[in-house]
Amino acid sequence: MSFDLVIKGGTCVTASEMFAADIGIQDGQIAALGTDLSAPDEIDARDKLVMPGGIEAHAHIAQNSATGGMTADDYTSGSISAAFGGNTCIIPFAAQHRGMGVTETLDLYDSRAQGASVLDYSYHLIVSDPTEKVLNEELPAAFKRGITSFKLFMTYDKMLVNDAQFLDVLSVAKEHGALTMVHAENAGMIKWMTDRLLAKGLTAPKYHALSHPALAEEEAIHRAICMAKLVDAPLLIVHVSTPEGAALVQNARSVGAKIYGETCPQYLFLTREDMDKPGMDGAAFMCSPPLRDKATQEMLWQHIQAGTFDIVSSDHSPYRMDETGKLANGSDAPFTVIANGMPGIGARLPLLFSEGVGKGRLTLPEFVALSSTNAARLYGLLPQKGTLAIGADADIAIWDPAAEGVISTQNQHDNAGYSPFEGREVTGLPITTLSRGKRVVEKGALRAKAGHGQFLVRAKFDEGSRKGTSVPEQNFNL
Repeated sequence: MSFDLVIKGGTCVTASEMFAADIGIQDGQIAALGTDLSAPDEIDARDKLVMPGGIEAHAHIAQNSATGGMTADDYTSGSISAAFGGNTCIIPFAAQHRGMGVTETLDLYDSRAQGASVLDYSYHLIVSDPTEKVLNEELPAAFKRGITSFKLFMTYDKMLVNDAQFLDVLSVAKEHGALTMVHAENAGMIKWMTDRLLAKGLTAPKYHALSHPALAEEEAIHRAICMAKLVDAPLLIVHVSTPEGAALVQNARSVGAKIYGETCPQYLFLTREDMDKPGMDGAAFMCSPPLRDKATQEMLWQHIQAGTFDIVSSDHSPYRMDETGKLANGSDAPFTVIANGMPGIGARLPLLFSEGVGKGRLTLPEFVALSSTNAARLYGLLPQKGTLAIGADADIAIWDPAAEGVISTQNQHDNAGYSPFEGREVTGLPITTLSRGKRVVEKGALRAKAGHGQFLVRAKFDEGSRKGTSVPEQNFNL
């Protein structure tokens, strides 16, 4: 059999196993796994790890906020940064704002993404205005378009949905086989804390962390899980930042509820102390939910090891530290009007590999599951993406487990202008990424052009063996 490209001599790693094999690639797909394969074009992977490319499934790219701000990265810069970080697929958000239709929203994001990305991509649809037309016509149409995940907010005045609207979207998602995601924080508790901080003149960026108490996340996660149980619909709790929230996810899973969990590197590597800086410097570390403390970091690592979290995503939300981003409302603005979010799409996998695999917290297959395979399964991309199997897309990352590096603004390749992980040393780095068999990054150089990436039509959500929940009221077929 002839191949376009062969990756030779590497240690292949999937979410379930490790084995030595050559990989033969033909027409953008994995065509063979074997020994002594050859092709005119070969990559020497001896002493290297050959893994499914990362799937970055939580990123805000070319996305305007409800207050009008635009993230620093477009689909070109965001996908390039992702590729340098060992990713081969991205699923950012398409944000519906109040008064916008879903079809209008998706058309807008198509115009921003088409011809721009170096990696294959899809969207999660943010739903903030679930009108009758949206529920009955536009969400089903979005599903037919291949958008099989919807996101809801339980906070932010211009984005949040009430409980009844939450249940409506869960019901539509269940009917059509979509996965609902939720940003779970109690809006009333946040407002109550914020009002008291402002009344005392406590407006510096560091007070953002106090305004979002851990209890606000715990309460909202509990409420979201209860609503998902009532509908018996799948629900992913994104960016869990507290041990209490993680425990709620773990407990729901233990009884078979269709509840899934995600956390992010910022909650594993940064703390609220990073926000305690002079002037506006602390604004670089503002995100929601906010950074917590060292004890929380250790508990979240334990939950990762226990299987509470299906994925670790970056929540890449880049705003520059200037008037186009976090300083849009002035250099002395209160924390309430500073854009939330930080970059991290390129740092996610090196951090997780170095501190997870390198420190013995994760096995290599567990790393692959958290970084790629589980996202492919949750978001309707498996087996096309997220695995090394014959017939799968040749989306592959080749890692040098011994390579050492330092995360810096200069090697992240995004447009944020800073990295919250600046100066952090890592061991284990991706050296080559392939998208559908084409080199995107190789030996520190970009090899692909904008427009290589294609939109992915995703399959419906696979609930697997989860038994779900049954409440007496469901028997009335309301």
